[in-house]
Amino acid sequence: MNRITYHAEEFQLPTIKEINQENMKAAMKGGDKDTTQYSRTLHAAIRKKEVDDRKDLNDDEIVKIIGTMLKQREESITQFKAGGRDDLVKNEEAEAKYLRKFMPEQMSADALKAIIAQTITEAQAAGAKDLGKVMKLLLPKVQGRADGKLVSQLVKESLGA
Repeated sequence: MNRITYHAEEFQLPTIKEINQENMKAAMKGGDKDTTQYSRTLHAAIRKKEVDDRKDLNDDEIVKIIGTMLKQREESITQFKAGGRDDLVKNEEAEAKYLRKFMPEQMSADALKAIIAQTITEAQAAGAKDLGKVMKLLLPKVQGRADGKLVSQLVKESLGA
């Protein structure tokens, strides 16, 4: 009698790059021009960085790229609003919304303050002159999960700067 055995295969979640490629394929098949454009823009940014660095990027590295792209979109939105270009504001907001899907959940202010306090202790920071030392230790801990301007502001407040 033949016996069939099943071996448990390792389950691995899809990467950001894989999810974006699937979104791109689905958008092209479905005729969604906007999503196609947003996914292509992200794909191009990832590929450019991979070619420049001559290596495949992991999700953490891709989150950094997306964070940069989001900052660019936010700056564009501000400038387009100031210029009265609501049509361009809408497009930039839609692209930012697409990019945010790939970002980790944002930290609450309380959680951020707790990590800042822990990092200040870890860095043995005594005042405003140690801002750089604290930021150097802190930024990798909160990368992609908190706005850099907010982090900097809270660290300055905590150090009494």
